[in-house]
Amino acid sequence: MSKIRVAIADDHPIILAGLGMLIRAEADLELVGEAMSGPDALRLFREAEPDIAVIDISLPEMNGIVLTRRLAEDFPAMGIIVLTQHDDRAYLSQALDAGARGYVLKKSASQCLVNAIRGVLVGGLYVDPAMAAQMFLPPACAKGSKAAGKPAALAPRETEVLKQFAAGLTAKAIAGQLDLSLSSIETYKTRAMDKLGIKSRAEIVRYAAAQGWLASI
Repeated sequence: MSKIRVAIADDHPIILAGLGMLIRAEADLELVGEAMSGPDALRLFREAEPDIAVIDISLPEMNGIVLTRRLAEDFPAMGIIVLTQHDDRAYLSQALDAGARGYVLKKSASQCLVNAIRGVLVGGLYVDPAMAAQMFLPPACAKGSKAAGKPAALAPRETEVLKQFAAGLTAKAIAGQLDLSLSSIETYKTRAMDKLGIKSRAEIVRYAAAQGWLASI
């Protein structure tokens, strides 16, 4: 019986190593590749064409939602599982809309990931048990819905720059794309984050998900 071919992408070496150990411990699973950034993951998945792709949402240079959408379009038979620390409904909805067939929280990976891989392989949909209840709640009741309300009054350029950071681009890449100086990009980013009261890249991605930006990047 052929093994289930799995490739994984996560930018944290310790998590990547742990996921690899989980997969190698199963007789019916085979780890065929690892990546630590969005572009590297895209190349890996295109070359290896695994049965299952396990993708972290917060990958640098290209986030997991964008990567999932591209893979789902190019390889519809590939089972995609999003692995994340985010337990917000906004992330879950956009991951599924992008083409993911599984959604597993990192804190549950040791108990849930292998089951998710086997379930998605046969065409099923696997949602982390801690998140499953949110699929059936009206939006006003779901966790994270407050962030999806009226957005802060960002200037158009601040919004544009923050969207690019949410997509995983570096300040240098955004500067080149928008034909602006690096200092201008950092200024727009800082202003936007101050207005929103957010402090990190993870919070930028969380805000972008709540606003529906990840679906259009």
